[in-house]
Amino acid sequence: MARKTTLMPKKKSRKSSKPKPWSPAEIEEAFRRFKKASPAPTTELNSINPYTLLVAVVLSAQATDAGVNKATPALFTAADTPEKMVALGEERVRDFIKTIGLYRNKAKNVVELSRRLVAEHGGKVPRDREALEALPGVGRKTANVVLNVAFGEPTIAVDTHIFRVGNRTNMAAGLTPFEVELKLNQVVPDKYKLHAHHWLILHGRYTCIARKPLCEKCIINDLCRWPEKTVALEPPRVKG
Repeated sequence: MARKTTLMPKKKSRKSSKPKPWSPAEIEEAFRRFKKASPAPTTELNSINPYTLLVAVVLSAQATDAGVNKATPALFTAADTPEKMVALGEERVRDFIKTIGLYRNKAKNVVELSRRLVAEHGGKVPRDREALEALPGVGRKTANVVLNVAFGEPTIAVDTHIFRVGNRTNMAAGLTPFEVELKLNQVVPDKYKLHAHHWLILHGRYTCIARKPLCEKCIINDLCRWPEKTVALEPPRVKG
């Protein structure tokens, strides 16, 4: 009969020292595990093309992907190009997205960014960070998501989940999302960068959650530097 594995809080060190940095070998091992668990992760936001992806990401600011996905099918049926969105107009866009937080300002931004795409980019989403960030409602995180998902660029978009995971695990600690992004770009091996932000977002969304992380199901538990984590007294051996 197998002995029951219990979880205990990891004992804090009496010394108030900073957590030990991750070694390159540990970073490699973490992403090897992420890849094994989910070889080809992608965004949970629904979209039809690069334009609707851009709109969905803009709408997802301070909102959940699930909430955005409930509102966008009808919106994208009515307007799946910037030309159609401009023709739809701000008032009608508001009606489609009124279940999403900050919908009034987001409707204004969506219509204006659509107008700018038509006027300045021939109705196409630019594959250029500076051009993307010049659009209303588009910040660095949104630009990184679009460059990664729509164009296959190895960018790392740092949202609240990745910011938490980076700091909690000490894989990439930073005071701002930009600092965490820079650190991740330094430490994540190039071969993993295309999917890195999706692995970390999903890890933060479903395992390393804000209030009570599910350390018992975490696949990088043994590598994590968080002093409050729970650890298995007799962790199961994983083959392969």
